Amino acid sequence: MKHQGEFRNGAVARRLAERLRAVSTRPTRLMEICGTHTVALFRHGIRSILPENVTLISGPGCPVCVTATEEIDRTLRLARTAGVRVATFGDLIRVPGSDSSLKEEMAAGARVSAVYSTLDALQLARDHPDEEIVFIGIGFETTAPTVAAAVFSAARTGLPNFSMLSCHKLLPPAMEALLSSGDLGIDGFICPGHVTTVIGTAPYGRVAETHGTPCVVTGFEPVDLLQGILMLVESVEAGRADVAIQYKRGASPEGNPKAREIMNRVFEPADAPWRGLGLIPGSGLALRDEYRRFDARARFDLDVPPAKEPPGCRCGDVLRGAAAPPDCPLFRKACTPDRPVGPCMVSSEGACAAFHKYLGR
Repeated sequence: MKHQGEFRNGAVARRLAERLRAVSTRPTRLMEICGTHTVALFRHGIRSILPENVTLISGPGCPVCVTATEEIDRTLRLARTAGVRVATFGDLIRVPGSDSSLKEEMAAGARVSAVYSTLDALQLARDHPDEEIVFIGIGFETTAPTVAAAVFSAARTGLPNFSMLSCHKLLPPAMEALLSSGDLGIDGFICPGHVTTVIGTAPYGRVAETHGTPCVVTGFEPVDLLQGILMLVESVEAGRADVAIQYKRGASPEGNPKAREIMNRVFEPADAPWRGLGLIPGSGLALRDEYRRFDARARFDLDVPPAKEPPGCRCGDVLRGAAAPPDCPLFRKACTPDRPVGPCMVSSEGACAAFHKYLGR
């Protein structure tokens, strides 16, 4: 049965590719803003079967990658603070800051713990009452509700030694910033299925209406991606700036109201720095006043000097779609997955890591 399903999917994919070639008449640049999409597009060879005039560009869809150097430097400052244990997701440990990384700080004796969820960080605080546990909150709207739930739980139970450093990002403001730059020529967005399950489609509607740019929420299988690209190309050809859902089995226009409720109860929008995009108003999340006692910025001195970007690294240009990974002089030379210079080569969802793994295959 599995082989029959693969055969049917292959036939559908071929028909979608043929339809794309039939309807596409003009140069069209589409940006995916989801790291999972970036990897899937490479893994399934989608780029190789598209019409020559349809170009896919990778955007700021990897949460580890868009975390600004100055935010990494704050995590390093925490790791160097006596009595503090930093808890974070694994990929962030390897991301270079201005002069070090959490991995290097661990090797020098700092207490850094990789966790799989915010619940693990709460448990660390219970298990180590003599330490200050600081969770580094990164991710888009997909992970923010779970972090909000952990902060809410810490407040309810009165956990005194838990705090978090919010490096969360909101995708729609970044989409608007990309379009407002005026130099990228983005004709449509392949929108993330995971984020949309939380926020719904209303935020994309504002982007489409303001900038005249269509958006399609897609899934992650080859047929999903090809159908979503076809839907976008049809909209571009017809001059429509609509918002559509291809990924109907996972996403809905209303999203997840309960997830947004807990996120909005604990967090409020704040200006946030993005690697490659600079400071974007209202694109981050800060703890509300009633939860400010769990804010690591309030508990610790986290002022850091202006960040230093690695010489020659073009991660910032890659993240905003102004360059492809092979355009970077360090790509596959000084910068490899074993010796990453920039975060786009660190994360498995980073564009540079995806290019490195699948380019030429």
